[in-house]
Amino acid sequence: MMVKKAVYKRIVLKLSGEALQGVHRHGIDQHVLFSIARQIKEIRELNLEIAVVLGGGNIFRGQENVEAQGLDMDRSVADYMGMLATVINGMAFQDALEKQGVPTRLISAIEIHQVAESYIRRRAMRHLEKGRVIIFVAGTGNPYFTTDTAAALRAKEIGAQVLLKATKVDGVYTADPFKVRDAKRFSSVKYIDVVRKGLKVMDSTAVTLCMENKLPIIIFDMTKEGNIKKVVMGEKIGTVVK
Repeated sequence: MMVKKAVYKRIVLKLSGEALQGVHRHGIDQHVLFSIARQIKEIRELNLEIAVVLGGGNIFRGQENVEAQGLDMDRSVADYMGMLATVINGMAFQDALEKQGVPTRLISAIEIHQVAESYIRRRAMRHLEKGRVIIFVAGTGNPYFTTDTAAALRAKEIGAQVLLKATKVDGVYTADPFKVRDAKRFSSVKYIDVVRKGLKVMDSTAVTLCMENKLPIIIFDMTKEGNIKKVVMGEKIGTVVK
């Protein structure tokens, strides 16, 4: 009996902070956390090298939180607070993965030695080669850049073949499918059309970085358990941006 192989060797999975909050308004939903951890364990057994980039919007979302709450705060300060939120998510996710028996390394773009390794490209790649899952936190380490941009940057740095963007919808639509009933889903879309049409895939900096470096993006629904495996096995789910 032939065992199916993953179509990729090394991937970067981008998880937003909102993905981790599940049905809650903020914070971390343990059910969701362990569901994703189980799926990561499953695809790791396909000899796949996996890096995860986490957002922090379930705890603090930089400038958006400042504007929504009417806080008088410098943008840089707000963005650094958002980076620290991703570290909290990363610690929780590392714990969930290790409870599943998955060797994991938490790697931060800002120095925080007590809880995470500092980012060194060669060391991160060595972890992947040894079969460890790595979790990138604190974005790029710079304000004004989103965690989507961090995911695109890290994917290129470590030589990933694809960037998987896990969301709550099953791809890219012509309009918000939760608000517009006849919104149509794209099976594939060009990078330049995402930028020109303002499609809500990732921010334009992240998309442009992927476009310039020919890094495909797959947007898919992570709320259905098993979808991560389907994507890495090459099943046609979600939307491919290339």
